[in-house]
Amino acid sequence: MNTLSIDVETFSDVDISKCGAYKYAESPSFEILLFSYAADAGEVQVVDLANGEQIPQEILDALLDDNVIKWAFNANFERVCLSRYLSDLGFLRAAFLSPESWRCTMVWAAYMGLPLSLAAVGSVLGLEEQKMTEGKALIRFFCSPCAATKANSGRTRNLPCHAPDKWALFKAYNKRDVEVEMAIQQRLAKFPVPDFLWDEYHLDQEINDHGIRIDMELVDNAIAVDARSREELTDRMKRLTGLDNPNSVQQMKGWLSQHGMETDSLDKKAVLELLKNAPPELSEALSLRQQLAKSSVRKYIAMKNVTSADHRARGTFRFYGANRTGRFSSKNIQLQNLPQNHLADIEYARALVRQSDFESLNILYDSVPDVLSQLIRTAFIPKEGRKFIVADFSAIEARVLSWLAKEQWRMDVFANDGDIYCATAGRMFHCNVVKHGENGHLRQKGKQAELACGYGGSVGALKAFGALESGMKEDELKPLVDAWRAANPHIVDFWWAVDRAAKDCIKERSKTVTHGIQFICQSGMIFIELPSGRRLAYAKPRIGENKFGGESITYMGLNTAKKWVRIESYGPKLVENITQAISRDILCYAMQTLKHMDIVAHVHDEIIIECEASASLSAVCEQMARTPPWAKGLLLRADGFECEFYQKD
Repeated sequence: MNTLSIDVETFSDVDISKCGAYKYAESPSFEILLFSYAADAGEVQVVDLANGEQIPQEILDALLDDNVIKWAFNANFERVCLSRYLSDLGFLRAAFLSPESWRCTMVWAAYMGLPLSLAAVGSVLGLEEQKMTEGKALIRFFCSPCAATKANSGRTRNLPCHAPDKWALFKAYNKRDVEVEMAIQQRLAKFPVPDFLWDEYHLDQEINDHGIRIDMELVDNAIAVDARSREELTDRMKRLTGLDNPNSVQQMKGWLSQHGMETDSLDKKAVLELLKNAPPELSEALSLRQQLAKSSVRKYIAMKNVTSADHRARGTFRFYGANRTGRFSSKNIQLQNLPQNHLADIEYARALVRQSDFESLNILYDSVPDVLSQLIRTAFIPKEGRKFIVADFSAIEARVLSWLAKEQWRMDVFANDGDIYCATAGRMFHCNVVKHGENGHLRQKGKQAELACGYGGSVGALKAFGALESGMKEDELKPLVDAWRAANPHIVDFWWAVDRAAKDCIKERSKTVTHGIQFICQSGMIFIELPSGRRLAYAKPRIGENKFGGESITYMGLNTAKKWVRIESYGPKLVENITQAISRDILCYAMQTLKHMDIVAHVHDEIIIECEASASLSAVCEQMARTPPWAKGLLLRADGFECEFYQKD
């Protein structure tokens, strides 16, 4: 046996959507109901474990044999569930099956720019065998507890004997999933995932298996402090406004209107704008609303839901979560959007929350919700007797973009460990700019332009990055864009070289190359091959017409609402994809370089390592900053710090 394609159906009283696969499979109530498999792409067999059937010994042996490649769609779920099953049988001594021999068809679909659900992939590929639509209802019926009613004689779980017809359909559904998964493999066979990408996937799975430790004392008391804070803030709002429910947007907008303040929205940005000119009585109400709107407690609740009995949160990373660039995304706790911390006395504030000392927090700080928000990162802690090393790349996207475009003056800045924001402002305004020194006020404009303009952004992008809020005037935004572009002519040339290369590739159905990036049209796809050898895939590319009447590049992909639609793109947007994808490849190269250490998390361009007290910070930063062999001439730098709890330095 060389390969085994697998799908399982399971029961647990834990809500997997809130707690994740690891906590789900830990539940005492967990069991595998159905196990479908196909050996070497043969006939699919269904093992009805719920009715006493047993998995054949040769299949159990194959699950434990790293020479047999196991395939599944979202393979992490099958691997974690089967780890629990085999542990209960006494066949597995480790906590989890080694990921080395596992492959994930969902990752393959993502690599090809396809949707991330089995049904959607099957539909997009037009497979003869499609996922059965009855599945969701059957999963609700058999895989989760049910409400006790008179009609079901007060039972809290549906068993096969309670609905034999449904059970027979459920077995067919389980079988069909393996058939669809194998059909996807067959359809994508000419576009294999590179071996090095599977190596990255296996490391990702090891990081997910290892998990990161959570300070549950801080989490539990943060939730309690938040409840007390919300109660007091709501009472103050009620007294101030006289409203029954001051959290209601409609009631609050009505109250503000009665007091002479009209607004269409009460979101964060709108409240900040209203506070600029609000009279004292309205200002207090808006400030209270601002505090109540802090959603910090949701992160703490997510941590509580996900964390296992050993106080470690597992399964928080989704490999290839962004299928346009291949970047990681987060799930369950969402580490990619943690609030920053700026508290000077963060250790003291943290101690007060751990002690649930609401009175002191309320006296010492202007906003208890803000303190809780700033302490979210600190809930991640190393194992006792160990420390965290937190290291990240310095200006990684700016470095990659400069290297690709061969913008030499920027490369010189990085070579001399200069400040790219000061250097950019200096080029834009033709003067010397020093942080906190000569012409230091111009650095902010350089930073805004650098963040907004690198991928073709103009006035709208500057506004989105907060240019107006930082004090810039509307009439200086367009000149700022023009100045940035004039200062970076090679980057501007790079945008349009990529635009031409992509269009020529689509029109001529032939390979084109620019700046070391290859564009390949093949089998109804356009692939952008990166220096690492990894490819970005865009399905069904066409030349269309943009809103200005010119040519545009379009392709089929997932939009922000996760719908499969035709998407328009152009050179600068493709440059953004390319730059972010290469930055992701550099992060993965660094993670492979450092995999001998315990990487417990990574956030954007930052790696968090749990290590012995004797581990060297400088050695970690040196290893992280090593340039991959495929990126000669790219100048990297990594900086870091040590800490007893995670934080933003």
